[in-house]
Amino acid sequence: MKQYKTYRAGIDVGSTTAKVVIINENFDLIFSKYQRHSAKILETVRNFFLAILEQEGNCLLNIHLTGSAGLGLSKKLSIPFAQEVICTNEIIKKKYPQVNTVIDIGGEDSKMIFLNKGKPPDIRMNGACAGGTGAFIDQIASLLNLTPLQLNNLARSSTCIYPIASRCGVFAKTDVQNLLSRNVPPADIAASVFHAVAIQCINTLARGFNIRPKIVLCGGVFAFLPELVKNFLKVLKISESDLITPGRPELLPAIGAAMYKKFNQNELSTLSIQEVIDKFDKDRQFASFHQNRIRALFKNDDEFTEWKNKNKSLNIRKLPLEEYQGDKCFLGIDSGSTTTKITVIGNNKELLFGWYKNNNGNPIKTLITGLSLFKNQILKTNPNLKIVKSCVAGYGEDLIKTAFGIDKGIVETIAHYEAARHIEPEVSFVLDIGGQDMKALFIENGIINRIELNEACSSGCGSFIETFADSLNFSVSEFGKMACDAKMPCDLGTRCTVFMNSKVKQSLRENASIEEISAGLSYSVIKNCLFKVLKLNDMSDMGDHIVLQGGTFKNPSIVRALEILSGKDVKYTDIPELMGAFGTALIAHKDYKNNPAHKTTFTDLSKLAQVEKYKTKQIHCKGCENTCAITIFTFPNEKKFYSGNKCTKFHSAQKEKTQKGFNFPKFKNELLFNRAMAVHKKPILTLGIPRCLNLYENFPFWHTLFTQCGINVKLSSQSTMKLSEKGMGTIMSDSICFPAKLAHGHIYDLAEQKVDRIFYPIVMYERN
Repeated sequence: MKQYKTYRAGIDVGSTTAKVVIINENFDLIFSKYQRHSAKILETVRNFFLAILEQEGNCLLNIHLTGSAGLGLSKKLSIPFAQEVICTNEIIKKKYPQVNTVIDIGGEDSKMIFLNKGKPPDIRMNGACAGGTGAFIDQIASLLNLTPLQLNNLARSSTCIYPIASRCGVFAKTDVQNLLSRNVPPADIAASVFHAVAIQCINTLARGFNIRPKIVLCGGVFAFLPELVKNFLKVLKISESDLITPGRPELLPAIGAAMYKKFNQNELSTLSIQEVIDKFDKDRQFASFHQNRIRALFKNDDEFTEWKNKNKSLNIRKLPLEEYQGDKCFLGIDSGSTTTKITVIGNNKELLFGWYKNNNGNPIKTLITGLSLFKNQILKTNPNLKIVKSCVAGYGEDLIKTAFGIDKGIVETIAHYEAARHIEPEVSFVLDIGGQDMKALFIENGIINRIELNEACSSGCGSFIETFADSLNFSVSEFGKMACDAKMPCDLGTRCTVFMNSKVKQSLRENASIEEISAGLSYSVIKNCLFKVLKLNDMSDMGDHIVLQGGTFKNPSIVRALEILSGKDVKYTDIPELMGAFGTALIAHKDYKNNPAHKTTFTDLSKLAQVEKYKTKQIHCKGCENTCAITIFTFPNEKKFYSGNKCTKFHSAQKEKTQKGFNFPKFKNELLFNRAMAVHKKPILTLGIPRCLNLYENFPFWHTLFTQCGINVKLSSQSTMKLSEKGMGTIMSDSICFPAKLAHGHIYDLAEQKVDRIFYPIVMYERN
């Protein structure tokens, strides 16, 4: 009988990837595998063991599990579990004793270990926020239609870093979209994303501890994204000689799990490969726990079919271009943050053309593509057809209006109301859920009397579902259909994407199916909308004439979830994703009927190619210390568009015959700070005062007090993003406001000026 060897094995099951290693008694790597599990954790890990069986035969393994999704698997398999940070510390302690700091970034979590010789290590993990992790990088890469590796390759040729929010994927997406619309080079955007990750990770984890070399960077993102490593070193101001690079940084926690020994040796689980595989194959061990489950969207396939056949979908009247007899048409455009929508309607408001496409950060080029398609169709079918009026709404309204000479720009909420009123004249409530934003209109007696928008969270929006579907390797339509088949949907709550990820991982540990998770997410979208954004306590606030719009409602499971949770019947069209653009086309139609003599300013379709020949110029505004990067768009129609900030300091200066107004901020700053600091030749001491918080406006008082007492004063520099980064890693709380975080940079700035003392009083009460 063949005698098989006994090895030590470590399995690291994270939020997005699974890793397995086998080592011998000398800690040499015998076998390893790293793979994204796409939520199919059991199947992925079982396949690992099949691969081990094929390579090593039915050997014996002393196994430890680790990772954020490893605990549930540990309980099911009756295999010991070790916390992943402890495992990482285990291998660092044994193989890299010279290391002082370990930074580990995973799919949705990040860790930092501060090693103190002869003392227990200080271990930090991210809590509520997944900013600065692999999932954050995945989201931004997906927005740019790139893989993370392509993002890394782009970053190599960057020349400038732009500020990008890293705390939340929603804010980051908005920042990235803004940079794309300004024609910022993709290489600079890629490097800025990595810079943001480094800043977020250090701010979240260091919390007053010095990140001392030598350091180890481990985890998949560091293993596969060398440009991220460079950004970390640059932000930390650490040279490459102070970096220790393990051979397989992505496997360190798994190797640490294999090396891990508890004081109780009975904790070790020695199993043959076949015994482990048999454990996976026993279905009874992996039955769902069925905890926290909610009502199925549909009882069975028959109910789903009956629901689809109900006359709830109000189809917009359409007419093929070749059948349209008129020579006039009306153009409506919805230029959103992530997508561009075009509709063209005829004299009787029939839809002649509809088009929807992701704008990939270039709304001008995308719109030209869609309009060119329309132009080609009318050349074949109705060459005499002319656009006599045009209207635009959405995120890119001002840019598109300038570039194409659009006749009118309209607030998108009004466009959605017009579209809703077209299909339901007595509409009482309109809910539009797009990719990153949500709008709810409450209407009474034909008048909008309340508007609610999501401000800081996109967890109830289309990109929320799309991100989850992508992470599980499904299209959005497949994912939505799966939800309709779920028998016991998971209750995933109404919190943000980060918390939802934790809920999803918990459901996966309970062996919930993808169908059950998809249905749970559909419920969560609506719960987030109704209870978190709209804060509805009484469903009667919506009235009885509810219209749904936005691409999210192409997903039948979300429509059904809204019906169940609200107890209301709803109306929606067969083109929910185009309703914003349809509303703008209706407004263009109305404007033309009111004033048919008015000639359109819209660029002729034959000149679309010329629009794309616009020029851009990057400059920095000198209006204040922020020195905002401004992009000037100059179009062939000689119109200009300025992108990069919202203030008027730069814009006003560009317009001829514009009289400059009184610069009150400059006047105020001079009143506050235009004072002699070095008053005394031999001062008692030089006192540093941070230019922040309540010390800012109280500076005249403190300056007078101290200089009258024989003390010289030094003031910290003006607030800038660069100054704010000086204080990173010293902030003890994630939840304090940005001005309070900025104060840390001011303190560092004063320390660099080598003042004798820094004045930072605790003022409990101030008289106005």
